Amino acid sequence: MLNIRIRPKELKDAHWYSWVMRILFGGSITVLAGVIAKYYGPTVGGLFLAFPAILPASMTLIERHEKAKKRRVGLDGRREAHAVASVDAAGASIGALGLAAFGFVVWRYLRGGPTWEVLTLATLAWGVTALLGWLVRKRAIKMRIVKRAW
Repeated sequence: MLNIRIRPKELKDAHWYSWVMRILFGGSITVLAGVIAKYYGPTVGGLFLAFPAILPASMTLIERHEKAKKRRVGLDGRREAHAVASVDAAGASIGALGLAAFGFVVWRYLRGGPTWEVLTLATLAWGVTALLGWLVRKRAIKMRIVKRAW
């Protein structure tokens, strides 16, 4: 069973270059989305801005951190590192589905009601979609439709 938890003390273990890498990846993707929006319009540019900007850096750093952790105890750690990175990617994919639901609700209903109602409904759609995605993945693992990464 995968337990999700927050460990703020691990923030101090992050190296400065990991933060720089995240900022560079995120900034580069944001600039690229701006350039695309300039040439093809804000609708197309917005699709690229919705890309999880730090996902590539995050997955790379997670994999590197996991390998380093395993090497400290004398293990190779490649398999575990790939597994941990794949769990991160699965979470990002589920989050992207939630983001798509949010965007759809805003696109569909923004002109039909007060902004606060539309944003509340869109946030609810995001939360429900993300929760359902997580439950479906958990069920698929239990039914052995999808392999458990670790």
